[in-house]
Amino acid sequence: MNKEEYMNLALSLAESAAYQTSPNPPVGAVVVKDGQILGMGAHLKAGEAHAEVNALKQAGDAAQGADIYVTLEPCAHFGKTPPCADLIIDRGLRRVFIAAVDPNPLVGGKGIEKLKEAGIEVETGICERRAHELLTPFFHFIQTKRPYVTIKTAVTADGKTAAHTGHSRWITGEAAREDVHLLRSRHDAILTGIGTVLLDNPLLTSRLPQGGKNPIRILLDTHLRVPLDFHIVQNKEAKTIIFCASDAQTKKQRALEEEGVTVLRLPHMSIDAVLDELGKMNIMTLFVEAGAEMNASFLDIGAFNRLIMYMAPKLIGGKSAPSSFGGLGGSSMDEALDLAFVSMEQIGPDLKIVMEKR
Repeated sequence: MNKEEYMNLALSLAESAAYQTSPNPPVGAVVVKDGQILGMGAHLKAGEAHAEVNALKQAGDAAQGADIYVTLEPCAHFGKTPPCADLIIDRGLRRVFIAAVDPNPLVGGKGIEKLKEAGIEVETGICERRAHELLTPFFHFIQTKRPYVTIKTAVTADGKTAAHTGHSRWITGEAAREDVHLLRSRHDAILTGIGTVLLDNPLLTSRLPQGGKNPIRILLDTHLRVPLDFHIVQNKEAKTIIFCASDAQTKKQRALEEEGVTVLRLPHMSIDAVLDELGKMNIMTLFVEAGAEMNASFLDIGAFNRLIMYMAPKLIGGKSAPSSFGGLGGSSMDEALDLAFVSMEQIGPDLKIVMEKR
């Protein structure tokens, strides 16, 4: 096997735990000596052993003089676990191959510098593109202190999200809806607005045949209008956090808190303020399932990173039928937000189109 093949193996290990390490990055490591794999490991959960630790533990004493392939620069600082760079030095490894350099100010080249000072050969940039695709949400979170935001929408072939009456069940087929539940399980939190809740009374959980993590439910409800008997309040499978205005009724807040809901008052209700607060909670990835006006609020300030659109082979027509993004919108095509197509696949009868901001 060559360097790229070993690194791709490390990346596959990282991807296997990619949605359960938040707010830490998913990392994989492979220890190799004389063409033989001595140990492999992945970081499985924040606060637990890092990938390098798991791989070196498996390699044992044979790690002396070996190479290690790691998908992200080894840490050089004390967090919940000791620095991995120190462990690599102590175990006497000869070379370290790294896919991506860590943008975390606590790391930012310091791990590489420490390894080189110890006489260890370091090479970076192996399979860097694949590593960056995996690590993009972590890099965004570290650099902005805000979650990486994905907006999901389902539309007909003519771009409608509902009939002019508001009826929208179901635009897409069962396979696409199950894929949405999978996406929910891969995010730290899911956000919606009070309009969507009052219209649909959604559970906002990950109901997968094989089970899956439920994201924290985030509701933007300026005046605390959510009924106490709605799923988002009564269902205890996931935590619910409601953001409201500072002048929202105190009695309703107490009633919601008695049901186990967290209510947070903001001096000024805005998407920016909510994202700042979510960042402080170490929410790294946010999935937005909301209506046209809420989506427009994210669009107006460019506060999203990825758009996932499920398109059904249906036509409903109607100039009054809503689309994915409401609001006034731009006055010319020059004001349109440029996106880049990432992928497109057919799921059942529907298309899943993934786009990112340029």
